Amino acid sequence: MTTPAPRSGGFPEPYGHSSGANLADILERVLDKGVVIAGDIRINLLDIELLTVKLRLIVASVDKAKEMGIDWWETDPALSSRARRDELARENAELRERLARLEELEPGRTRKEAP
Repeated sequence: MTTPAPRSGGFPEPYGHSSGANLADILERVLDKGVVIAGDIRINLLDIELLTVKLRLIVASVDKAKEMGIDWWETDPALSSRARRDELARENAELRERLARLEELEPGRTRKEAP
C-alpha cells in the first residue's frame, strides 16, 4: 500500500492520510493569517440604483487585527468597559463645564439656593 505524496502549495489535504489536519489546525491558520471576504449587492430598476449593500468581513485573531491597525472594539462603549468609563468621564466633564457656564450667568445664585 502506498501513501499519497503531500500536495504542494502549503494547504492541508481535507481528508488525506499524511496531513492529519483538523478543524483546530485550519482555524489556527485562518486566525494567524486572516481572511477577507468582500462583496457588493446592488438592486437596480430601469438603470436606477435602488439599494447598494457593501459587505466586508475580516476574520482574524485580535493580535493580527491590531497588527493591521484594526482596534475599533477598544473604543466602542458597547464592547469595552474602559471605553464606557472614558465616555462617562467625558460626558461628566462636559456637564460640569455646562453647569459652570450657567452658574457664571447667574453670579448671585449659589448652589445651596438652587432648587
